[in-house]
Amino acid sequence: MQHASGAWSPYLVGMLIGLLSMATFYFSNKPLSVSTAYARLAGLVGKLFAKGHTENLKFYQDTKPKIEWGVMLVLGILLGAFIAAVTGGEFTAAWVPALWEQRFGPDVALRLAVAFVGGAILAYGARLAGGCTSGHGISGALQLSVSSWIALVCFFVASVATAHVLYRL
Repeated sequence: MQHASGAWSPYLVGMLIGLLSMATFYFSNKPLSVSTAYARLAGLVGKLFAKGHTENLKFYQDTKPKIEWGVMLVLGILLGAFIAAVTGGEFTAAWVPALWEQRFGPDVALRLAVAFVGGAILAYGARLAGGCTSGHGISGALQLSVSSWIALVCFFVASVATAHVLYRL
C-alpha cells in the first residue's frame, strides 16, 4: 500500500479510484464529480446570508442548494485525504509547504490569498467547462467522452504551464 517515500502507491490509488467510479456508476448511475457539490454548498451559504438573492439566481432555481450525495463525496474526499496523509507519514500542520516557502517565502497570508484566488479560478473554470477534474478526468474519460478527454488534456497543459511559471522548472 505504501510508496517508496511512505506515501500511498499512485498505482493502488488509481486502481481504487477506478473501482470507486465503476461502483458509483453501477449502484447510483452517477459519475464521480464535485464541482456541482461545491456550487450547492455555496448556494447553502448564500441562502444563509442573502436568501432572496440566492433563490432568484437561475442556477439555484435549476440546481437546488442542498446536501446530497456529491456534498457527502466532498466530505469523504477530505476525510480520505486526511487518512492517506496520516497513514502515509505525510501529514504536517504547516500552513506553508516547504516548496512554497523556498520560492515565495514564509508569509502565511500570501499563501492563503493565492490558494483562495487559485480555488476561485478553478471553480470558475470547472463551471465554464461543465465539470471538474474528477467529473471530466475520471468519470468522463472512463466513458470515453471526447469533451472530457479534451478537458483532461487542457488540465495537464495548464498544470505544467503553471508549474513552469511558479517554480521555473
